[in-house]
Amino acid sequence: MPEMENVHLALEEDDLYSGYNDYNPTFDSEELENDVGFQQAVRTSHGRRPPMTAKFPGTAIGARPLVSSFGSRIPMTSSVGRPMTGAVQVRGCDSSSKASGFQTTLSQIVFLCLWSCRPEEKIKILEKKVNDLIEESCMAHSMGSLQLALEKAKEAGRKERALVRQREQSGNADHINLDLTYSVLLNLANQYENNEMYPEALNSYQVIVKNKMFSNAGRLKVNMANIYFKQKNYPKAIKFYRMALDQISNAHKEMRIKIMQNIGVVFVRMGQYSDAITSFEHIMSESPNIKTGFNLILCYYAIGDRERMKKAFQKLISVPLGIDDEDKYIPSNDDTSSNMVTEAIKNDKLHQMERDLKILAEKYIMTAAKLIAPAVETSFATGFDWCVDMVKSSQYVELANDLEINKAITYLRQKDFNQAVETLKTFEKKDSRVKSAAATNLSFLYFLEKDYDQADRYADLAMTADRYNPAALINKGNTVFIKQDYEKAAEFYKEALRNDSSCTEALYNLGLTYKKLNRLEEALDCFLKLHAILRNSAQVMYQLAHLYELLEDPQQAIEWLMQVISVTPTDPQALAKLGELHDGEGDKSQAFQYYYESFRYFPSNIDVIEWLGAYYIETQFCEKAIQYFERATLIQPTQVKWQLMVASCYRRSGNYQKALETYKDIHHKFPENVECLRFLVRLCTDMGLKEVQEYATKLKKVEKMKEIREQVYPPMKRMSQSCPQCLIGSRSLDSSHSSNSTKGERLSAKMRSLPASSEPYEASSPKELDASYMDPLGPQMERPKTGAKRRTEDDDFADEELGDDLLPE
Repeated sequence: MPEMENVHLALEEDDLYSGYNDYNPTFDSEELENDVGFQQAVRTSHGRRPPMTAKFPGTAIGARPLVSSFGSRIPMTSSVGRPMTGAVQVRGCDSSSKASGFQTTLSQIVFLCLWSCRPEEKIKILEKKVNDLIEESCMAHSMGSLQLALEKAKEAGRKERALVRQREQSGNADHINLDLTYSVLLNLANQYENNEMYPEALNSYQVIVKNKMFSNAGRLKVNMANIYFKQKNYPKAIKFYRMALDQISNAHKEMRIKIMQNIGVVFVRMGQYSDAITSFEHIMSESPNIKTGFNLILCYYAIGDRERMKKAFQKLISVPLGIDDEDKYIPSNDDTSSNMVTEAIKNDKLHQMERDLKILAEKYIMTAAKLIAPAVETSFATGFDWCVDMVKSSQYVELANDLEINKAITYLRQKDFNQAVETLKTFEKKDSRVKSAAATNLSFLYFLEKDYDQADRYADLAMTADRYNPAALINKGNTVFIKQDYEKAAEFYKEALRNDSSCTEALYNLGLTYKKLNRLEEALDCFLKLHAILRNSAQVMYQLAHLYELLEDPQQAIEWLMQVISVTPTDPQALAKLGELHDGEGDKSQAFQYYYESFRYFPSNIDVIEWLGAYYIETQFCEKAIQYFERATLIQPTQVKWQLMVASCYRRSGNYQKALETYKDIHHKFPENVECLRFLVRLCTDMGLKEVQEYATKLKKVEKMKEIREQVYPPMKRMSQSCPQCLIGSRSLDSSHSSNSTKGERLSAKMRSLPASSEPYEASSPKELDASYMDPLGPQMERPKTGAKRRTEDDDFADEELGDDLLPE
C-alpha cells in the first residue's frame, strides 16, 4: 500500500483551481544560490536522484510533461491530464469512490528544474574555461614562457572541440560561437610561430583562411608570408603578401603600405633591387616614412644611380615626423597650472615615443649621408659637403655639425690625421656642445700621437665648453695620468663617473690609477663593479687576477685567469700567467700544461721557452730541451747563452761529438767567450784531440785581456759598457737568489744550478781550470740580467695602462 504522507483529502469548500496563476518564488533561478533548501538538495542524495517518470498511484491517466518556467518539459502526473504551471500543490479526484491527491516536495521540483537546464550551464562553463586558457596562454607568452604558452593554447583547442561536441549533442549546433573558435585557432597558430614550429603554424593559419565563415581571415596571409620570410622561402613570401594585399580594401591604407614595405624588403633579400625600388617609390609617393626612404637610398646605392641617390636623400630629410616641437615642454614662468601639466607630460610615454622617433630618424639620416657621401660626388669630401648643405636647409639643422664631426672621424679612419685635425679645428668658434665634441676628439688624436701638451690643451677646451662632458674629463685624466699625477687623475675620473655613472672607461681608468697608488682594495672594488657591467671583458678579468696576485691570493688569481681563458682560450699571455701561478704553488704538471699551451699559440715568448727548456733539463729529458733552446737562439741570435745551453744539453745527453761541434760554432761567432773556450779545452783533452793546445792558448789570451781590463776600468763601469756576449760568465753552482728577484732571474738561476752529477765537465769550478782566472763580471749574484729585457708583471701592466687600457674618447 502506497505511503500516504503527502496525500490528503480535498475539502468540499476548497476551490480546485485556486492558485493556478500564482507565481511561486521557488522557481526563481536567480535566488537559487541563497535558497537553503536548494543548496541542501544539491549536497544530499536529492540532487542525484533521476527524474520521476512512473505513474503515481491512484491516477487515471498516464504521465504528461509539465511545462516549467525554464522552458523545459518535466514529467508530472495530473488527475485531469492537463499541465500544471503555477501551483506547487496538485489536487484532483480519482475514478475510484475515494477522492485523493498528492503534493511534491520542494527539493524534488527544484532539482527537476535544475536538471532541465544543466546542458546549457555546462556549455557556459566550458566557454569560460576556453577563454581563461587563451588569456593564460597570452600571459605566459608575455612573460617569455613560450613552451607554457603553447601548452595552454593546445589545451584551449581541446576544450573548444569538446564544447562543439557538447552543443551538437544538446541540439544547439547552429549556435556555435565562431568568435571563440577563431580566437583559439589564431592563438594556437601564434604560439606555434613563437616556438619556431613553422609547419604547424602554417597549418593552423590555413585552417582559418580556408574557413569561409570567418570574415576578414584573408589578412592572416600576411602572417603566413612572414613565416615563409623567416624560412627564407622568399618567392612564397611575396606570393602570400600579394594575396593578402588583394584581399585588403583601399580603406585600410596603412596596412596596405606596411605589406608593400614587406614586399620591398623581400625583393632586397632576393637581390631584385629594381622591383624593390618600385615598391619603395610607391610608398614614398603615397605615405612617406623614414624607414622606407632609407631603404630606397640603399637600393639606389646598390645599383649605383648617383642622381637618384641625391633625390632620395632629399626626400628622406623632408619626411614629416609628426611630432611636437620641443618648446612645448619648456615650462613658462607665469602660469602655475600650465607648468604642472608640462612637468607631467615632459617624461610621459608619448614624449618618450617622440624622442625615440627623432633619434631613429637622425640615425637613418647620418647613416645614409656617410654611405652616399663618397658616391654622389667625385671625392669623399665634396660628397660630404653636399650632404651637409642639404641637411642645413632641412628640419634637421642640428645634424649638420654632427655630420661635420663624422667627416673628421672618417678622415681618421682613412689615416688622414692632418685633414681630421683641420676639420675638427673649424669647430672652435661654434656653439658649446659642438665645440666640446670637436675638442674631445682633437684631444684624443693628439694623445694617440703622444703630443700630450696639445692633448691637455684640447681637453681643457672641451671641459670649458661643457664641464659635464664625461669624455672630456676622461681625456684630461689621461693626460694627468701620463704625468704620473695619479691623485689628480683619479679626481677627474671620479668626476666623469658623477656625470655619467655608466661610463665604463672612467671606471676602468680609475681602477688602474688606484693600482698605481697601491690602493689595491679600492682598485679591486672598481674592477668588480666593472665586471658586473661588462661580464665577458677579458681585460677586466685579467686586471682582477693581477690584483688578487698582488694581494697574495694566488687561488683567486687562478680562478679569474680561468675565466679569462674561458672567454679567450687562445690568449698566450693569460696561459703563461696561469703556468707561472701554478709553478709558484708547486704544481709542476699543471704549470707545464699551461706553459706548453702558451708556447703552442705563441712560440716566440722567451720566458715561456726558457721555462720549458729548464723543465725538461730538470726532469732529465735533455734531448727535448734542445728544440726550445734552438728556438730561443733563432729569436735572440746575438745572445750566446742559448747556444751554450744547446751545447750543454748535448753534453748532458752524452752526445759529445755534437757538443764539440756546437762549441766550435759558438767559438766562431763569439771568439772571446771564456766559458765556450773552457769547455772546448776540456772536451778536446778528454777526447784526445790535437786542437786542445790551440784552444788552451786562446783561453789564456782572452783571460789575460780580461785581467788588463780589470786594471784599467772600475768593475761597475765595465759592467755598464760590456758587450752583450760578455754578460754570460761561467755557470755558478750557487742556486740561491734574492727573495725579490723577477721570474726571468729565477729561471736563469735555475738553469745555472741544475744538478750535474753525471757531468764530469760541470763538476769542476772555473778556478779549477785555471787558478789565475777571475771572472771579470764579479759573483753571479751581482750580475745584471742578461738577454732581452724580460717583461715583469709591473712592466706588462705599465705598458697596458699607458697604451691600450687607457680609453680616451
